Amino acid sequence: MPIYETKLIERKEIAEGTMAFHFEKPAGFEYKAGQFGDYTLVNPSETDAEGNIRGFSLASAPYEAYLMAATRMRDTAFKRVMKTLEIGTGLILDAPYGSFTLHNNTKTPAVFLTGGIGITPVRSIILQAAHDKLPHKIFLFNSNRRPEDSAFLDDLEKAQEENPNFTFIGTMTDMANSRQKWNGETGFINKEMLSKHIADLTVPIYYLCGPASMVTAMRKLLNDAGVDDDNIRTEEFSGY
Repeated sequence: MPIYETKLIERKEIAEGTMAFHFEKPAGFEYKAGQFGDYTLVNPSETDAEGNIRGFSLASAPYEAYLMAATRMRDTAFKRVMKTLEIGTGLILDAPYGSFTLHNNTKTPAVFLTGGIGITPVRSIILQAAHDKLPHKIFLFNSNRRPEDSAFLDDLEKAQEENPNFTFIGTMTDMANSRQKWNGETGFINKEMLSKHIADLTVPIYYLCGPASMVTAMRKLLNDAGVDDDNIRTEEFSGY
């Protein structure tokens, strides 16, 4: 796998406690929507036991002119450095990796069940599908505590407007502590919520992406509904 050099070109807060980092796309770099890469800080101002390398989903879609990583901002040396890194600073990119990518059979619907920062690889897949006008029927159930905590809501709602084959179902689990209005679903993703949009739950291929506890709960929900493990693909996020 080639090693690339890249540079930080922008950073911004995209939800409370969540930041997106935009990087130059190296010449000749190609990847599939849903893949990830390892970023290495070069001579950082501080380090800790977790080291100077982090794996991040390539949250940007392949057609976009830049690369993007998005993450919850825990108090680690790596993330403290990233939060204050000077624009234009170089990093090393080892990528792409991963097989969390959209299946080829356009007749089989795709259902994404995501939570929190687990939306990052799915943003790439959803935006690329809209860009390529793919015929796949795609459903995204995206769970967060509040709208304030929800990354990429605008991107996902815009993708739904552009792609008639894509349905976005956002749900919030803690609206009592939100300052914003929300007209979508509330509560945790469950069989009833899925069944509102999917007539036969055993037909689609499912993609589970989020904290390990959520991935485990969603797999049990699907298995209990008769979904075969061969139709379930997972990507777990631990520690963010």
